[in-house]
Amino acid sequence: MDRRRYIILILVLGTLTALSPFSIDMYLPAFPAIAKDLGTSVERIQLSLTSYFIGISVGQLLYGPLLDRFGRKKPLYIGLVVYIVASLGCAVTKSAETLIVMRLLQALGSCAGMVAARALVRDLFPVGDIAKVFSLLLLVVALSPMIAPTVGGYISSWFGWHWVFIVLTAIAIIILAGCLYWLPQGREPDVKLSLKPLPIIVNFYSVFKQPQFYIYAITGGIASASQYAYLSGSSNVFIGFYHTSQKHFGWIFAFIAAGLIGSSQINSLLLRKFKSEQIIKIALFVQSFIGVVLFALTFKGWINEMEMILLIFLFLCCQGFISPNASALSLAPFAKQAGSASALMGFLQMGIGSIASALVSILSTAYHSTALPMTGIMAFCAILGSILIFTGGRILSKKQLVQADPEHLLGVE
Repeated sequence: MDRRRYIILILVLGTLTALSPFSIDMYLPAFPAIAKDLGTSVERIQLSLTSYFIGISVGQLLYGPLLDRFGRKKPLYIGLVVYIVASLGCAVTKSAETLIVMRLLQALGSCAGMVAARALVRDLFPVGDIAKVFSLLLLVVALSPMIAPTVGGYISSWFGWHWVFIVLTAIAIIILAGCLYWLPQGREPDVKLSLKPLPIIVNFYSVFKQPQFYIYAITGGIASASQYAYLSGSSNVFIGFYHTSQKHFGWIFAFIAAGLIGSSQINSLLLRKFKSEQIIKIALFVQSFIGVVLFALTFKGWINEMEMILLIFLFLCCQGFISPNASALSLAPFAKQAGSASALMGFLQMGIGSIASALVSILSTAYHSTALPMTGIMAFCAILGSILIFTGGRILSKKQLVQADPEHLLGVE
């Protein structure tokens, strides 16, 4: 593959993966404006974020078998069309309930891009390069929280929050056009694959029972849930508690995202000398320590806005090392079932993320105008992820699934 095609492919796959994060981040600064316009509370609008997470997690299970059965592109196109229609529905909604439902449908559309992109990485690149490719995709994805909240804040301030969803519609149309022209087909469709419920369940079970998959997929999902806890609670913490303006809130998001981008690219360099397994263990340990410090300072009331931003920045820097390696280690054992493995991994990650988001929303009602729900869930997820990765490593060692060679570490068939 020549360099030009390689760059274009990374950009297309990256934008497919980034569509959901962009859809999450872009409307966060508009929460107070949406709540005021629809005559409800910010906590109620936060449920539209939770419904989005639920839609992503469940929707990926639907697309996994479809991507294996019909190829990568047809289900992807259907999902993008669903996303476009749902985004327009969000733009014209007149109630919080309708917004919550439209966000669910929007998520069901966007998750096709996430599943297809991960499956295509497994289809198109050598297994030894998967972690590096995921780090490059994370570079594109991480631009979302740098750009989206800032753009969303300005759009909401200048034109009203409805235009945030109109812009998202336009972005999805551009991505669809890019897929039509530049995206390869990937693995050929498996016409023998049954789409009946029982064979699909059996297929998912055959993926899940692989120890390398469930250990790293669940660990990566729990670690990622800390990021969704931050996404769910950040608007309430910075705008509601610290009284940050919508525009300033966008710049805070951009600064924190810069750490995620930088760490993901450092991860690519570290992979030249260290195994994914080694990197992810150290990153989770450091993240747990930062999470405990963040929660303790919040609990004692000894933290100001700048200190909060700095600790969250350091906390999410660790995610740039955790996510690409967890994804690579989870998907590496599957060549024939990449679509199903990608879907199941995404379901676990987003399902756990939706639980974390819902907990932050519920606890924010009880502990109003405080950062305790957000920081508490973030710290808990990091600690639990650390416990699982060290326990899981022992399981893999006992089963002799982890070898000295880096490709064996990734579970090459």
